[in-house]
Amino acid sequence: MSEPRQAARRIDGKAFAATLREKIGKVAADFAAEAGRKPGLAVVLVGEDPASSVYVRNKGKASVAANIESFEHRLPADTDNDTLMALVERLNGDPAVDGILVQLPLPAHLDEQSVIAAISPDKDVDGFHVTNAGRLAVGQSGFVPCTPLGCLMLLKDELGDLSGKDAVVIGRSNIVGKPMAQLLTDANATVTIAHSRTKDLADVVRRADIVVAAVGRPEMIRGDWIKPGATVIDVGINRVPAAEEGKTRLVGDVAFDEAGQRAGAITPVPGGVGPMTIAVLLRNTVVAAYRNAGLELADGTL
Repeated sequence: MSEPRQAARRIDGKAFAATLREKIGKVAADFAAEAGRKPGLAVVLVGEDPASSVYVRNKGKASVAANIESFEHRLPADTDNDTLMALVERLNGDPAVDGILVQLPLPAHLDEQSVIAAISPDKDVDGFHVTNAGRLAVGQSGFVPCTPLGCLMLLKDELGDLSGKDAVVIGRSNIVGKPMAQLLTDANATVTIAHSRTKDLADVVRRADIVVAAVGRPEMIRGDWIKPGATVIDVGINRVPAAEEGKTRLVGDVAFDEAGQRAGAITPVPGGVGPMTIAVLLRNTVVAAYRNAGLELADGTL
């Protein structure tokens, strides 16, 4: 009789992100000593969305802890497009600002795409500008969206070389799915982009050595979809009702307890991919600072 299978190893994104932030802080201090100023990150928040306010506050604290100057711009919810665009243009021209992040979502009356397009690609540390998407597609140096780059870091830390691995990315958003597939392709994995309309999705997932779930549906990916020993990266953050009436809890796109009985390693929600996003934002800001100042940052430093 065979031994019962061990539960999957939890990939601790919180611990990895803490180590990365510590490294970023040291590199940022080196930059300040060389350039005579700290790397600068400007965050723009329009309106009073509670979740966005928490994110902005957390980004500010993380920036300061990593030796990065934080410039916070809070605008009222009724700010018009011209006012917001004028602020972005001013930040584009400010030599103290290396990275610009406009917190999304914006109020409905504002044009998100035109605002993102107005940010200088060299200060687009979110990696959302079409120029940076194009640079990623053709293998040029640019900025990659923070969440997929964080996922890639976790995968390389867990698996080392990704060459020849069969990877399935579930989700095709411009923010996660598409750049994630490109990063995995560049790492020499064999990549399938799947989504909610993929035929026989479970069978597609079952052949994957690497599963990246970013579809935005709570616990959509079931345990019996997972190939034994596969590495599962769960990008989903979904709030669902908890057992206690009136309470909620966070779950991912993967049924964690089920998948954990088959996977070799898996990210929890929370505590997996989430902490990586802010850490990679800080990383992109420091990289931008070196580039904008015309200073050399050795490959592989961050």
